[in-house]
Amino acid sequence: MPSVTRRSAIAAATILPVAAAIPLARPLAAPAVLPPPDPPAGKPLFGAKSWTLANGLRVVFAESRRVPVVSHYLFYGAGGGEDPAGRSGLAHFLEHMMFKGSRNVAPGAFSLAVAREGGQDNAFTSRDVTAYHQTVEASRLPLVMRMEADRFADPLLPAEMLEPERAVVLEERRLRTDSNPRARFWEAFEAALWGPQHWRGRPIIGWQDEIRAITRDDMMEFYQRRYAPANAVLVVTGDVREDALRRLADDLYGRVPARPTPPRDRAPPPAAAVEPRLIRQDPAVREATFLRATMAPSLTYGDAQQAWALEVLAHLLGSGQGSRLHKALVETGLATSASASYDSEALGATSFGISATPRPGVAPERLEAAVEAEVARLLRDGPEEAERARSASQLTAGALLTLDGIGAAPRMLGGALAIGLPLEVVEFWPRHLRAVTLDQVTVAARAVLGEARTARGWLLPESAS
Repeated sequence: MPSVTRRSAIAAATILPVAAAIPLARPLAAPAVLPPPDPPAGKPLFGAKSWTLANGLRVVFAESRRVPVVSHYLFYGAGGGEDPAGRSGLAHFLEHMMFKGSRNVAPGAFSLAVAREGGQDNAFTSRDVTAYHQTVEASRLPLVMRMEADRFADPLLPAEMLEPERAVVLEERRLRTDSNPRARFWEAFEAALWGPQHWRGRPIIGWQDEIRAITRDDMMEFYQRRYAPANAVLVVTGDVREDALRRLADDLYGRVPARPTPPRDRAPPPAAAVEPRLIRQDPAVREATFLRATMAPSLTYGDAQQAWALEVLAHLLGSGQGSRLHKALVETGLATSASASYDSEALGATSFGISATPRPGVAPERLEAAVEAEVARLLRDGPEEAERARSASQLTAGALLTLDGIGAAPRMLGGALAIGLPLEVVEFWPRHLRAVTLDQVTVAARAVLGEARTARGWLLPESAS
């Protein structure tokens, strides 16, 4: 399942006006209203409040009375990175099985009840978290809290439903990965960089043979170890009052028994890329793709200040028109697209990536040489102040989108807190990015892009030489 981070939440927020225009059988929202003004400097984005229940569950609340809707998210600090050796895909498989009923909610009844109220519910597993979420009309919040707390405390995980759901997971893998040459290549490239059994090199959905090996006992052990109140974050945003939410959380989630949970010890990155160069040819591919990825620090691993600088670096290097890679590769006619990517909100080490697609007739080696030349120029001369300022400004402009609606807030808040980041990282991330200096970007670029822990890969049409 896709990771949901601050970047992806902001991107998703841009489709909210379109989604709001799609009629629902039972509308959830009031008529559209104008977006709020940009928050004053020094003010938090959401003004979220946080407290901890007696059993260790952290509750985060961000009130918004703009529409009579609430979003209810329960995050667990357990993702694909916690899958045991030989059982990749376990966190994701368990997410599926958690929909098979609990002590007081029959299999399928949870989603049916939400749908009958005109709401939406779903779940996702990333490398760092698993989250279950619902969006409903505000007065239906007690209903979803009661059902989610019941699922938290006592899921059924029926043995007779294990094999049918395994077939669903395997089919999902076939559709998303096995039948998609680019997805297969990306999976192989991640394994080439980190190693196929490193927690970052394993696919979140799992290797096929390991999905087949997962047992119900594996799931129960994972649930007992990781689905504990002290390892979870409840995030509620929207039209609800704090005192009412406190009562509901105490009455419903406060009943979930506390239990210890092991630390989330993530292995460090390997000393070098396991397979520094990966070349694959596929008859289903018509356009070549070049990938370059380097192991990098994050906000939870290594120098956190360097992580903020790397976000600015990724933008100025490869985020659309005006970026260095676009000018060097696209505008010169070498590539149809070129981009850079980096996500600082990860538990443990992460990666800094560059990708490019050559124009027809451009030899792969020519494009790769141009990418490396642009990286070398950046490392030699450093970026310019105008580039840094432009990137910081464009990155933080997305803060407005996080305030327009309630969809992005819970994902941003819960995703960060569930990996151990403080609330202020989310509330004040524009300030962190604006504070990045030119020297910090230069140092971060040379520290990460200039080191040897890099993999390069090409996905080529079968006819390519």
